[in-house]
Amino acid sequence: MKPKAISLAVHKSRQKSLLQGFWLTILASVVLLAQALSANARPDSFADLSDQVSNAVVNITTSTTVAARGGPSPVVPEGSPFEDFFQEFNDRNRGGQGQAPRRSQALGSGFVISEDGFIVTNNHVIEGADEILIEFFSGEELPATLVGTDPNTDIALLKVEADDALSFVPFGDSDVMRVGDWVMAMGNPLGQGFSVSAGIISARNRELSGTYDDYLQTDAAINRGNSGGPLFNMNGEVIGVNTAILSPNGGSIGIGFSMASNVVTRVVDQLREFGETRRGWLGVRIQDVSEDVAEALGLENTNGALVTDVPAGPAEEAGLQQGDVILSFDGVDVEDTRGLVREVGNAEVGKAVRVVVYRDEGTQTLLVTLGRRETAEGNDAPMEKPEAEEPQTSDILGMTLSGLSDDLRAQMGLPENAEGLVIMSLDPEGAAVAKGLQIGDVITEAGQQQIRSIADFEARIEDARDAGRKSLLMLVRRGGDPRFVAVPLN
Repeated sequence: MKPKAISLAVHKSRQKSLLQGFWLTILASVVLLAQALSANARPDSFADLSDQVSNAVVNITTSTTVAARGGPSPVVPEGSPFEDFFQEFNDRNRGGQGQAPRRSQALGSGFVISEDGFIVTNNHVIEGADEILIEFFSGEELPATLVGTDPNTDIALLKVEADDALSFVPFGDSDVMRVGDWVMAMGNPLGQGFSVSAGIISARNRELSGTYDDYLQTDAAINRGNSGGPLFNMNGEVIGVNTAILSPNGGSIGIGFSMASNVVTRVVDQLREFGETRRGWLGVRIQDVSEDVAEALGLENTNGALVTDVPAGPAEEAGLQQGDVILSFDGVDVEDTRGLVREVGNAEVGKAVRVVVYRDEGTQTLLVTLGRRETAEGNDAPMEKPEAEEPQTSDILGMTLSGLSDDLRAQMGLPENAEGLVIMSLDPEGAAVAKGLQIGDVITEAGQQQIRSIADFEARIEDARDAGRKSLLMLVRRGGDPRFVAVPLN
């Protein structure tokens, strides 16, 4: 073959290869696009998902003995012809032994999490119940025993004994759920029996009233009786336990809350193993870091949790101090107090964790062995009583401050060893009022140093100004509760 012909053949071969590669690329793109559209499109039906999980969802009926209210009996004059009649009537209704207690019933939902009969529901569904009856989708009914409860997350764990292995549903990962993802709720709304509703995740990380709240908000219809029922993702995994609704009329208006599964699973595991919860305890009182507090401390941002008090406990033993800002706990960055409380509560009791704190314009790492929150007493550590000084009064930063005397301590109900400056009056136009300070508040620290006199306080003001601070960080106690407040120095 001539050289020109060989070159032409090679060229055609390359064209063919490029064309095949082009079409393969187009085909792959089409497949990926179809998958993406399928994943994000509204499902044609929830019927398959409902069939998949129905046998594991249960109705719960509870019975409680309620002492009957004693009502007034008719007053019949002695010797009246109706006296015998009313006496016989009352004795018959009271059984001759006083008014009998009555039985109260309540309805809720739940779901089976293991083939040997463990069932999850809300604590408020079974709270105070004498009898708990489980009704399965097949119509079979079994009595349940209470394994344990956690009122903090409103979760309860039940157990039934069945002859055969039970259908159950697994937990999913609530952390991967996104706002807009499809979900399906199932339960026993208003006592109507097994019912399904569908919607989307409307919001995440909702907090209602509990310390450990982490709710998924959904517009899937949730009504009374749905409590304790599961919220499913499209794979048939439980990613939430339906717990509460926001409603002006008691019915669903599309704002429901499900406790996130990643909270529930930790609680359930502890209830299953111990019959109770065992949460970690660090042993500090904390507050969020505001912008003015961050400026007063020299922090670049408001991340972290500011320690306001360190009672006797794990933190004190490890060397944490008032005024420390906790930046990291067990390798997890701390954004605010809520995040720290959740991380500590989820930590294992007795675990040694590294806590990174900001102190004296630098960071330090402390090793803390966690206690157990449920058994923590949390008493304040005693303080040494310093030498008594004559109280002085001075107007500073819009506050009239006075040293503490024995008479003032007695009048304010303060301990004999209480030290600091008490706010006697406030300039109504001053910055201290704007920061929420009140007459009777006791300032115990300024510039992260203890103060016992007006001179101490004035020295801390000068230190802050020399350091170029725009505000002075003060530790203020009101009714025994400590809080940091940053007051402008101008």
